[in-house]
Amino acid sequence: MLSKKIEKALNDQIRVEAESSQIYLAMACWAEVKGLEGVAGFMYSQSDEERAHMLKLVRYVNERGGHAHVSALKAPNVTFKSFKEMFEKLFEHEVFVSESINELVHIALQEKDYSTHNFLQWYVAEQIEEEAMARTILDKINMIGNDKGGLYLFDRDIQQLTISTAASESPE
Repeated sequence: MLSKKIEKALNDQIRVEAESSQIYLAMACWAEVKGLEGVAGFMYSQSDEERAHMLKLVRYVNERGGHAHVSALKAPNVTFKSFKEMFEKLFEHEVFVSESINELVHIALQEKDYSTHNFLQWYVAEQIEEEAMARTILDKINMIGNDKGGLYLFDRDIQQLTISTAASESPE
């Protein structure tokens, strides 16, 4: 059974994950309109992934005797000065989500809710990957600079981007 404090914190995270899905969806729309099909496809995929993260939390709350809430969401930014700015905002958002997950883990430990703490470890590892991916993309964008050919190749290649991190690698 979830404590009220944990239930509220998990419901807050459900909103964060839902807003993350909307942010990626808005970025996908912006990229698609700009002719960046690869970036748009990547963002649509990320939007779906964030929604899956939200649903995983919803099911957990309900399975543990709580009541998951669907709440109003803040409207995401829908325009960007450049695709570089868009990815900078993406990185900033992923850092925010990591901080939110870390706070949730902290609350779970304070409440001595070890089941929730264990459940959240997947999110901790996932955020390591999300931040690494965003950082890698920004590094590539900075290498490209204003080169249109580089942007073309980046747009083509981003859909294949996968990041392996120390957290996601299995021990040999």
